[in-house]
Amino acid sequence: MSTPQDRRHGSPPGTGTTHPSPAARAGAAARTAPPPAPAEDPGTTAWSGWLRDLGPRGRSAFAGAFGGYALDSYDYFTLPLSMTALAAYFGLSSGQTGLITTVTMLMSGIGGAAAGVLADRVGRARALVVTVLAYAVFTLACGLAPSYEWLMAFRALQGLGFGGEWGVGAVLVAEYASARHRGRTLGAVQSAWAVGWGLAAVVYTVVFALLDEDLAWRVMFCTGALPALFVVYLRRRVTDAPRREAAPVETDTARGTEHPAPGSALRALAAIFTPGGPGSPGLLRTTLFGVLMSTGVQGGYYTLATWVPAYLKDDRGLSVVNTGGYLAFLITGAFAGYLTGGRLTDTLGRKRNIALFAVLSAAAVIAYTHIPGDANTLLMLLGFPLGFCMSAIFSGFGSYLSELYPSAVRGTGQGFVYNAGRAVGAVFPTLVGFLADSWGVGGALVFGALAYAIAVLALFWLPETRGEELR
Repeated sequence: MSTPQDRRHGSPPGTGTTHPSPAARAGAAARTAPPPAPAEDPGTTAWSGWLRDLGPRGRSAFAGAFGGYALDSYDYFTLPLSMTALAAYFGLSSGQTGLITTVTMLMSGIGGAAAGVLADRVGRARALVVTVLAYAVFTLACGLAPSYEWLMAFRALQGLGFGGEWGVGAVLVAEYASARHRGRTLGAVQSAWAVGWGLAAVVYTVVFALLDEDLAWRVMFCTGALPALFVVYLRRRVTDAPRREAAPVETDTARGTEHPAPGSALRALAAIFTPGGPGSPGLLRTTLFGVLMSTGVQGGYYTLATWVPAYLKDDRGLSVVNTGGYLAFLITGAFAGYLTGGRLTDTLGRKRNIALFAVLSAAAVIAYTHIPGDANTLLMLLGFPLGFCMSAIFSGFGSYLSELYPSAVRGTGQGFVYNAGRAVGAVFPTLVGFLADSWGVGGALVFGALAYAIAVLALFWLPETRGEELR
């Protein structure tokens, strides 16, 4: 008789030596299919039902995670929006400017893993405060950088906080959310990225329209210090979920393994790389293929997020004001995509939602970069579906990664998988930057579409977790 963990972490087809009966094969097919969507309670079918389910403390945690992630997004986009001005000020090639993004994302992998361990050790809310302060302080420092080398160093340090905030905030909210609504709840948190992106685009349009570019990019970065004020709210209102406070140590009987207490940082990291054994599949496969999935999704996303502003300004010849207008369609689509994807991940399942939007995102990238040069109106309108697809794929990440790991190492596992994928995916924006010198930004952007195929491939070795309670 198979155990739940056999069903979730069984070997790929074709590795056995026996020939199962037709009844056994039918049973195996039923076990690998996503579980049916949980029945909706009529009292919680309204769009705000998931918010009511969180309770007062959960809503405060949601506000803290939402605000922290929106400001995280704002600080991230100060670079892509200022990239053309930076290149001119420091005399950089496209490859050198792309390298700044790569360094940020590589360091975010380290920051994400460290913040995850910190969240398991000192609590989600405290770790959230640390990450917000880190990205705020070093974004300000970027605005004061006297040289390209100093800018690289400050942006790398900014990446530590940038990488840690999402994973910590997502785990914090996931532990308040019910299994029925976890996908849409975390999708709503994810939509904060579009809010921060939109705010950055508005500030960029105003600052660069009023000031000379040599000063405007510095002002843009300096506004990134504002998130430090948000820490006051976090310290006063946000607390960890009761289940987290009541169970700092956990034994996972289903896996047959004992996980480390949150205070054991090195043991927590080691636990997510535990190989399988008889009756105990461990977490190694989940971690490796989770990183591969994250690499594909984020490689494609950050390629677009980094280079679309430069594509609009350099390849399409748009002014600062017009670039902001075109980005408005992209950002609006992103916001709608986050919310829609959050609901679909509860309806279709985590894996199907990611696979669907990976395919659609790749198609949208190719279409967006092959619009004729005289069809800028079509380019503007196509920004909405592009933003929608490339964002909807992220909506299930928060719930999916939280469900793959037990409580004692949930912050570590989610933080590592998400940010290691971001760090490895950093290769794509840099590669596009170097290719842009010969292919043009638009031609090089197509390469980003290939990243989404990696994400789809990884899903074949990951379990479906829709409807599962957090362990």
